[in-house]
Amino acid sequence: MVDECFVARQFTEKGGFTSGIEGPACDQYGNLYAVNFARQHTIGKVTPDGKTSVFIELPNGSIGNGIRFNSEGYMFIADYTNHNVLKVDMDTMGISVYGHDTRMNQPNDIAIGKNGIIYASDPNWGESTGQIWRVDTDGTVTLLETDMGTTNGIEVSPDGKRLYVNESVQRNIWVYDLSNNGNIRNKKLLIQFPNFGMDGMRCDIEGNILVTRHGKGTIAKVSPTGDVTLEVELEGEHCTNIAFGGSDGRTCYVTMADLGNIQVFRSDVPGRSWQLFKDWGLL
Repeated sequence: MVDECFVARQFTEKGGFTSGIEGPACDQYGNLYAVNFARQHTIGKVTPDGKTSVFIELPNGSIGNGIRFNSEGYMFIADYTNHNVLKVDMDTMGISVYGHDTRMNQPNDIAIGKNGIIYASDPNWGESTGQIWRVDTDGTVTLLETDMGTTNGIEVSPDGKRLYVNESVQRNIWVYDLSNNGNIRNKKLLIQFPNFGMDGMRCDIEGNILVTRHGKGTIAKVSPTGDVTLEVELEGEHCTNIAFGGSDGRTCYVTMADLGNIQVFRSDVPGRSWQLFKDWGLL
């Protein structure tokens, strides 16, 4: 039996994660990782058949948010309490600081280019402002943009030529032209939603952006031209982020803060993250 596309169901038990559940990201083996499983400061691991466990404990009071993998299989975590991007060796489970800057508010979500450059959103929730950072492959941290709204979800387009960043409170998704060396220019408004918030977002291989509508309990599929083409109804309202995975890259995992669990649905096309693994030779 083939799963119907864009129909969500429960994947993990309610309450298994804290209300700080975020992340999420799949490795090349189909395992899903999300932050704050069972308690704060953890990274949880969920196998393709739904078995959950604590993968690692984060040190020094670190609490994770966005998670990404690179071409070498390393995990990267936005550590918002200590203004870091952390790097995890998946074999030894060793954790190191990959990027750090005291000017960061609290790095929130991260995206990665095919070339390994990482981009981090950096909201200041109290002031309803935000920034964008770049972390180069040598760990050098560069401030790309400031004086924004509450930057949250962030993603690179499948062709690597655009960077998308949303502002949760202002309900905007901005698009930048992205150069090969990771600089951004030509900021344009892609879409502004009339209500509810936004959190994480991820692209499929056709360039559509799947956006978590925090407070509304849906995933909006936004075309590259800024049109909402469909919405996926979820159980619960506080969806925080989304990841593509599965053997064909078409399984979408959604983290739910109000339910403390992960929901799942099928997309009609694979995600960009799956295509990256193929391009990197990991699949």
